[in-house]
Amino acid sequence: MALWLDATRSRDRCFVSHAHSDHAIRHRRIIASSPTARLYEHRLGRTLAETHAFHAPFEVDGALCRLLPAGHILGSSQILIEHKGRRIVYTGDCRMREGLTAEPISVEPCDVLVMECTFGRPHYVFPEPAEVARRLCRLIEGTWDEGLTPVLLAYALGKGQEAMKLLGDRGYSCAVAEPIFRIARIYEEYGVRFGRYELLDPTLGAEGVRGHVVILPPHLRRSQILEDIGPCRTAMLTGWAMDRNCRFRYRVDEAIPLSDHADFQELLALVRQAAPKRVYTVHGFPEFAKHLRFLGYDADHLG
Repeated sequence: MALWLDATRSRDRCFVSHAHSDHAIRHRRIIASSPTARLYEHRLGRTLAETHAFHAPFEVDGALCRLLPAGHILGSSQILIEHKGRRIVYTGDCRMREGLTAEPISVEPCDVLVMECTFGRPHYVFPEPAEVARRLCRLIEGTWDEGLTPVLLAYALGKGQEAMKLLGDRGYSCAVAEPIFRIARIYEEYGVRFGRYELLDPTLGAEGVRGHVVILPPHLRRSQILEDIGPCRTAMLTGWAMDRNCRFRYRVDEAIPLSDHADFQELLALVRQAAPKRVYTVHGFPEFAKHLRFLGYDADHLG
């Protein structure tokens, strides 16, 4: 069989695990979940899309395939390929902990596991979700106590909606930049329900965002928007917050470890549950494959 997986060059047919730009580019035809195809179209325009429900079998060149939820963002998928008696799983980006806006991951036993390892170093162990939420709420309340506007930086697809859901469920009102707002509308098409939120209008100034948590994509942190809304405190939402220099790297006041990826311990748990005979790691640190070899797995890093 010939099937590209998250190819970085345009292909005639490619499985697209999710709609983030480092995994999704223009292809002639894609295989994806329905939410991923919808988000792909929103970001890249129309293409031929072969969509499949999670766990529903379909054939590709004689191989039996199934899409499995990956737990990363809405619609993110793994693909299980059964061919000539072998079971191969490609994870794409994944998360073992259950998020607020993504379908929970499904882990299947396999012979070959091709897995991401973005946070594949031992110090990347994220706090429990409840603790992350408490830290975020303390930041917001403390910012308001100082008469400032809290501004959260979160990627337009996935992290932005996760932050909206987390805060909305706790009674906060959000004012979100247009890229985050448009994608939130697509999330709602697939049953995700948010609390109070509105499209950010920076021309209204500080008064227009009073009592709101502002959520922007990171590329807008140096834009006119921050000047328009007045004095604020910025926080980056990212798993890289586990690095001591994170807030200096992103030039923000705070960094909160809200991540839609698996941390080091989750990656190990994924391997244990899948129990593969062979592991290939991608999208991360080569040291993770080395650590797996130390644990007795036949593992190599593909870059």
